[in-house]
Amino acid sequence: MTAVAAVDLGASSGRVVRGVVTDGRVHVEEVHRFANGPVHRRGSLHWDLPGLYREVLAGLRLAGEVDSIGIDSWAVDYGLLDASGELLDDPVHYRDSRTDGIKPADGLYEVNGLQFQPFNTMFQLMAEPLLPRASQLLLIPDLLSYWLTGERGAEYTNATTTGLIDVRTGQWSPELTRDLPPGLLPALRNPGDPAGTFNGVPVTAVGSHDTASAVVAVPAETDRFAYISCGTWSLVGVELTEPVLTAESRAANFTNEGGVDGTIRYLRNVMGLWLLQECLRTWDTELAPLLREAAHATGSVFDPNDPVFLPPGDMPARIERWCGKSMSRAEIVRSVLDSLALAHRDAIVDAQRLSGKEVEVVHVVGGGSHNELLCQLTADACGLPVVAGPAEATALGNVLVQARAMGAAHSTLADLRKLVRRSQPLRRYLPR
Repeated sequence: MTAVAAVDLGASSGRVVRGVVTDGRVHVEEVHRFANGPVHRRGSLHWDLPGLYREVLAGLRLAGEVDSIGIDSWAVDYGLLDASGELLDDPVHYRDSRTDGIKPADGLYEVNGLQFQPFNTMFQLMAEPLLPRASQLLLIPDLLSYWLTGERGAEYTNATTTGLIDVRTGQWSPELTRDLPPGLLPALRNPGDPAGTFNGVPVTAVGSHDTASAVVAVPAETDRFAYISCGTWSLVGVELTEPVLTAESRAANFTNEGGVDGTIRYLRNVMGLWLLQECLRTWDTELAPLLREAAHATGSVFDPNDPVFLPPGDMPARIERWCGKSMSRAEIVRSVLDSLALAHRDAIVDAQRLSGKEVEVVHVVGGGSHNELLCQLTADACGLPVVAGPAEATALGNVLVQARAMGAAHSTLADLRKLVRRSQPLRRYLPR
């Protein structure tokens, strides 16, 4: 039996999970959950990293004796260290407005393969006042790993979201990093590499971008699948062995992010359940009764990727303004779900067309796999079966990469996914 601790940090909550691999199965148990979100300081949105670190330590204590620790989180955000290794300031939140109006330079896509998102790390650095004082940049999982171990590095899958990696070589791009201070970017690590020790326990690099870990745990039986990692964001795409860097791919706003074992996560960001989260926060109510009403309501379709929906605030009012009419709460919820389902379909259709990879099934993993109405609407929109689950895909992928590094799981992604199918309840939705 191998036991590991998976630290899984999302944009709205974090948790520490104890994972056990034994007898050809993988089991996970959440031992600690805590809230996460932006804090307003000096007119900007930040992350409370010291507070998150305290919660991580609390969770690791509750996880008990383990053989390894791995950390994953959301992408793009970072902390800057001074020459003595101290954090200069709490990291700025990617939803902060400091990158508003930034436009990509010509030729970026051919190098980094990333869809344009104004909050990508390279654009945040253009608006970073602390850069002249910085000795090194660490992405969020790498920063927390450094605080645990005293060792620095940059895990590959998350580094590919910065916009500073050459997607063809898998290394920091000399062209894209030439204006940064020397030594700012640390050496790269791959998932499964050792990352130091904490109180004598090995810390293992995992797919530290949470979507990279989630895709490891997609319970696919063949390679002809699309995935929707559905949480605050919906990351919708296919798994490839080579990037797609055509002008058509760039125009369709598809991204080529690094995956575990040298795979490419060819995907489009869709705004995701952030829309519902902000509606519920505005209404100060629970989702379950609204979903029951929404199943029988009629909604209006809007573009969930319109930048107007990116910042925090009164989401219902923005949806009503976009749709041009007043709606009940159930109608707004149905509008969100219908719009997300159609955005999921469009991304999957485009991914197949642009990559040449055919899809036979759509896997919905993450918290959105619990949303039965969204899963059914996605199956209806795509005209394909949807397999929902596991909801704990990110933590499972984190656990599996650690277990493999410890010699407790077989080597290929297909083997790891077979473990997930054996261990996790899945639900199938057929198009109507």
